[in-house]
Amino acid sequence: MGRPRKKRRASKKPDIPPPSAADPLSLHARIEPFLEWMAVKNYSPDTTHVRGLYLKYFVAWCEDRGITRPEEVTAATLDHYQRWLYGYRKTTGQPLTFTSQHSRLLALRAWFRWMAKAGILRYNPAADLELPRLSKHQLPRPVLTIAEVEQVLNQPDLEEPTGIRDRAILETFYSTGVRRTELLSLGIYDVDLDKGTVLVRHGKGKKQRTVPIGERAVAWVDKYLTEVRPLLVMPPDPGHVFLTSMGGPFTPNHLSQLVRGYVLSADIGKEGACHLFRHTMATLMLEGGADIRFIQELLGHAELTTTQVYTRVSIKKLKEIHTATHPGAKLASSRSAEAHQDLGAIDLADLAEPDEEE
Repeated sequence: MGRPRKKRRASKKPDIPPPSAADPLSLHARIEPFLEWMAVKNYSPDTTHVRGLYLKYFVAWCEDRGITRPEEVTAATLDHYQRWLYGYRKTTGQPLTFTSQHSRLLALRAWFRWMAKAGILRYNPAADLELPRLSKHQLPRPVLTIAEVEQVLNQPDLEEPTGIRDRAILETFYSTGVRRTELLSLGIYDVDLDKGTVLVRHGKGKKQRTVPIGERAVAWVDKYLTEVRPLLVMPPDPGHVFLTSMGGPFTPNHLSQLVRGYVLSADIGKEGACHLFRHTMATLMLEGGADIRFIQELLGHAELTTTQVYTRVSIKKLKEIHTATHPGAKLASSRSAEAHQDLGAIDLADLAEPDEEE
């Protein structure tokens, strides 16, 4: 057997500094000042953090190729990196989505533009960098049915304190549709159990909103806050609603792993994590008759077009309406039955119109 392939350097943890970190003129040394500039310009902490990660991934990739300073990066270098991202495969064998590729390249474009304006570079090698086109009609992944949701919600072991906590987390995701980062940042006083509301202080774009939380979710959160959180919290109290077994707040990856584990253990043949509940809630509410503008407010979407993607997901409800109202939808109707007799032995599939040529 041949020797196992070494892992890509770019997949290492980004907090490990590259060999050139001690060089004040290196690529690595230019990251922190850029992130400070983003903070001054009032970019959200999440955006700043993620862009920092993406830049460190790029620096690690450059280190592997002997590129250590900004002036050594050319347009051809960035084109090579873009092609590398396109061909990259995660440990699961899956490629990076075009959205992920777009985000990583967008961080680079902003970084090099900043270095050019700051006089660090004489010219911007990313000025003509073309980002991958993103589909404007990209649909969320398949959502859960009501039965599947209940199956996932029943996975935590309620005999364990952390099981009660996890059930409260799942119920909150399902009831409110909040984003992962929004749930992570929930403070004790952001949840009003008496009124059945949750104040999202750190929404996308730093926008606040108040969302309702259902009675069942309230009951589980109340049980967690009363019986479990006092057992988990370690002084000084960080003030977050949901705490790990170590007494501190969850990290985004930790929370995703937790939720993904329950989805997999439910054995429903679907995958997903925190956002799966957000998509599911929006779709099920639309199918239940909720107005799309209410869903927009609930999810915290700035534009209605972002929310309208869920109207294309609700094909099940559309099919029900079509069957109930279209005069030719049911073959078993009296009029359709007569027409069926006229068809004789003709295969109905033969009556389909041919595809039009493009």
